[in-house]
Amino acid sequence: MKIHEYQAKELLKKYGVPVPKGTPAMNVAEAEAAAKALIAETGSEVVVVKAQIHAGGRGKGGGVKVVKGQAAAKETASKILGMQLITHQTGPAGQKVKRLLVEQGVDIARELYFGAVVDRGAGRVVMMASQEGGMEIEEVAAKSPEKILKQIVDPTVGLAAYQARNLAYGLGLKGDVAKNAVSLFLLVYKAFVELDASLLEVNPLVVTKDGRVLALDAKMTFDDNALYRHKDLEALRDLDEEDPAEVEAKKFDLSFITLDGNVGCMVNGAGLAMATMDTIKHFGGQPANFLDVGGGATAEKVTAAFKIITSDPKVKGIFVNIFGGIMKCDTIAEGVITAVKQVGLKVPLVVRLEGTNVELGKKMLSESGLPITTAGDMADGAQKIVGLTKTTSAGSK
Repeated sequence: MKIHEYQAKELLKKYGVPVPKGTPAMNVAEAEAAAKALIAETGSEVVVVKAQIHAGGRGKGGGVKVVKGQAAAKETASKILGMQLITHQTGPAGQKVKRLLVEQGVDIARELYFGAVVDRGAGRVVMMASQEGGMEIEEVAAKSPEKILKQIVDPTVGLAAYQARNLAYGLGLKGDVAKNAVSLFLLVYKAFVELDASLLEVNPLVVTKDGRVLALDAKMTFDDNALYRHKDLEALRDLDEEDPAEVEAKKFDLSFITLDGNVGCMVNGAGLAMATMDTIKHFGGQPANFLDVGGGATAEKVTAAFKIITSDPKVKGIFVNIFGGIMKCDTIAEGVITAVKQVGLKVPLVVRLEGTNVELGKKMLSESGLPITTAGDMADGAQKIVGLTKTTSAGSK
């Protein structure tokens, strides 16, 4: 689960992490009032109006503006609110801006990068830092990997003070500035672990001209599996920023991710789902989604999954590839038949069943009277759906 920058900063602030003064705004009037209050509190006319969407690169896309005065803040807020902000992370469609953060201006001496991430390879939390602040860390990793400093954290000890100092000194910080950075690093790690985060990026982390170290930006992602322990965090979810199909899938405990292709996939098991997508691509098709209905899915879940797939207008064909172990093939067949009858079938459907009660499942499909194509194995099914999908796409042009 992702949250907005202003929400992440509020959480960090509770842990003592220094952040600039700022106020979220949902409309132009709130943005103007926030700017007025900030100017009065800080004594500086400089404020920053920042679009709040779940994507990086907002500044390059025109979603972050430094302005001077209340009137300028109001005018800028009116331009950013409602805009379709396009960044390297939103894709060409962009994301509509519905929230703003109005923040005090800061005298920046240096921009740095600092982050914490769960490294699945190491099986531990890794703290990262770089002198290349303000840039996409992926770009730095690709072009200058030596500029990224890393400290792998032992979970039984936590981030040690010497590791935090290694990062600070590696960034070229000295004296009180280094001490301030070390303090911030330790607090960020504490927040990361206690909040069950999977990613926490501060980019840029800035050193001000008077020697303070501030989290000028903050991006946080949380482990969905731990949200039951953090009901307050779950309340921060902004469904406007999430794919509606993925939101719907979560209601039925389905693992679903939208992709760019036109072949809808319904599979049980993450490994089989990946193999199915690879096989579709091998035969010249493009998967429209990753969908794992799980090992213990019910007919209701299968019906919901089918409805989610067919709601995507890009889908020109559907491949159901099920190995019935814990899940029985007749349960899948029942769900597919129910779903087709409820939503109708406007595109080709190929079903490959194997495993427990496979003959019963195939019999149910053949006697349903529905236009369903069966397949003998995964390769056969993938070839059939790719061919049918191409025919459908050509006919719709």
